[in-house]
Amino acid sequence: MGHEIYLDNAATTPVHPGVAEAVMECMLHDFGNPSSLHRMGLRAEKKLKEARERIALALGVDAEGVFFTSGGTEANNLAIIGTALARKREGRHCITTQIEHPSVLNTFKYLEKEGWEVTYLPVNRDGVVSPDDVRRAIRPDTVLVSIMHVNNEIGSIQPIQEIGRLLKAQGNSPVFHVDAVQSFGKLDIKPVQWGIDLLSISGHKIHAPKGIGALYMRKGVKIHPLQWGGGQERGVRSGTENMPGIVGFGEAVRWLEEVDRDYLYRLKGILVAELTEKVPWAVINGPPPEKGAPHILSVSFPGIRGEVMLHALEEKGVYVGTGSACSSRRGHMSHVLEAIGAKKDVAQGAIRLSLSYLNTEDEMRQAARIIEQCVKELEGFVRR
Repeated sequence: MGHEIYLDNAATTPVHPGVAEAVMECMLHDFGNPSSLHRMGLRAEKKLKEARERIALALGVDAEGVFFTSGGTEANNLAIIGTALARKREGRHCITTQIEHPSVLNTFKYLEKEGWEVTYLPVNRDGVVSPDDVRRAIRPDTVLVSIMHVNNEIGSIQPIQEIGRLLKAQGNSPVFHVDAVQSFGKLDIKPVQWGIDLLSISGHKIHAPKGIGALYMRKGVKIHPLQWGGGQERGVRSGTENMPGIVGFGEAVRWLEEVDRDYLYRLKGILVAELTEKVPWAVINGPPPEKGAPHILSVSFPGIRGEVMLHALEEKGVYVGTGSACSSRRGHMSHVLEAIGAKKDVAQGAIRLSLSYLNTEDEMRQAARIIEQCVKELEGFVRR
């Protein structure tokens, strides 16, 4: 097999070489516990502070509002359950959308079992929720609204700024949580200006290691901790900090400051143009490519199952996804494609191509050629 082309970056990204070096340095030389009072501990504490400040700077928030977690899933759980528990005397109604990541949807399903009521808002064919629907769903007992910034399967971008504005116009406004795992590092997001109270991000989506994430919490917002221990992260998330992961997260954010944010859209444009020319009957799911996230493209080849296409491409060195990596192994129809009204054969034929800053323009052209080749081979097999 020749050069491999990795196009499953929405599932996870390769660790950037500079990030790997920083992580290794931390593990071998700066391995102290930041809670220790000796020199090694103080050195670790300094690195912890630097990473927190780097992430805060990228978000345009105060560093004391950034709390490290084990990843995006924990950040989402902490935001949702933590808010529900902290505000249960004010109300037990929450609002989200039908196309959220499983770490959000399944957390709300848990709350429903515990006595909360959840409204799951629909989206249009582009996978976008209506701010008017959000406004109409708000009740006096609504304590939390949780809406993702970028959908992980089809790349739809939600009108977060408009939703934040309308929520703040409410008298006793609900807490506004945004899952920004897929948008952080790719799109601008401004928690303070957009009225976001809680925001989840993850390291392994931006070329940092797995097992590290963060939750931004606006000053004055209260959440109930989900675990108890030594009081690290100011009591919000106890447990000895994952210093190699935190250092890697900070280094990845530092590297992203230097990249050209338009690069991903250029890559996506090349990929779409090549695919449209080579396989004109392919169906693009969700928003028009130029209106979606710069790094996610969902495309279907009706008549060819997505997992069959995935493995055919894998045999030729191209790695893609079929949806959320957290749930794609279960084999059921994508809840996201179902929510946007995709026909069964379209939904079953979907693959997700997701890009990173480490991909190249030539890889986009090569991938399109290989996809065309696989489609022709599989079409012939289906006809036989």
